[in-house]
Amino acid sequence: MGSLQCLRVGGASVKSSTSLYDTNTSLILCCNTHAISFIPCPNAKTQDSILALTLTPRNRGVVAAVAEEEISVGRKLKIGVYFGTCWALGIAFNIYNKKLLNVFPYPLLSSSLSFIAGSLIMILSWATKIAGAPHTDFDFWMGLAPEAMAHGMGQVGTTVCMSKNDVSFTHVIRSAEPAFIVIFSQIFMGEKRFPLPVYMSLLPIIGGCALAAATQLNCNMIGFAGAMISNMASVMRNNLAKKTMKAKSLSGVNYYACLTILCSIFLTPFAYIVEGPEMWIQGWKTALQTASPRDLL
Repeated sequence: MGSLQCLRVGGASVKSSTSLYDTNTSLILCCNTHAISFIPCPNAKTQDSILALTLTPRNRGVVAAVAEEEISVGRKLKIGVYFGTCWALGIAFNIYNKKLLNVFPYPLLSSSLSFIAGSLIMILSWATKIAGAPHTDFDFWMGLAPEAMAHGMGQVGTTVCMSKNDVSFTHVIRSAEPAFIVIFSQIFMGEKRFPLPVYMSLLPIIGGCALAAATQLNCNMIGFAGAMISNMASVMRNNLAKKTMKAKSLSGVNYYACLTILCSIFLTPFAYIVEGPEMWIQGWKTALQTASPRDLL
């Protein structure tokens, strides 16, 4: 007889064992290279009988494929949830940001405060052990600096566009980012040409953005330029992130937290120089005439 092994399917553990049961699954697959047998195994939670199947080399691949397919479906669902959550939070952020900019039109300060708030939340999470603190060095922060500059530029560009135009118009122009990715990746990053269907899929995006810009009666060119700069900056950030993330083994959350902290360090002094406390104080007084402090905060 060969060795008895337990394959992971769903929540089952991957380990060799003679006592085969799992409290989290209703199926245990036992691999034996010389025989096929069915073993009733008690479930520790429900005391029901579940079936352990001993596999041969012929059906071992089938079970492995089924397990891999289940894991792949779960991963796709998780990514879909992440995309949906990011999309919903992005819309909520832009709406509240637009409400603030309508009465307090200082995009540099607004962007700086967003980065500062995110930085404080993550620092507090690290301090309270809610999230594991990253292990970084000086070289990491220096390598992250160009990406942080591009990220901050993209945020400022989007905020400038929202301060001058509608939120919907800002989203339409920002949706042209895939076209910028394709163009800039080939020109500046030296990537290979994309397949023809990729270029064809960009035509509706470019056409929709052009139509939206042409039919926007109150389009502000400063805001439009801000959105286009944001598109270019986002492409630069994404390309730089590919290189930086390959070199450092940080989780996605900690990586973005470090990026946010560096953005707040870069952008806050710039906002102070360009806009300044005098403009902010005067703008605050003006904003209080139409909104309460609670609404502004």
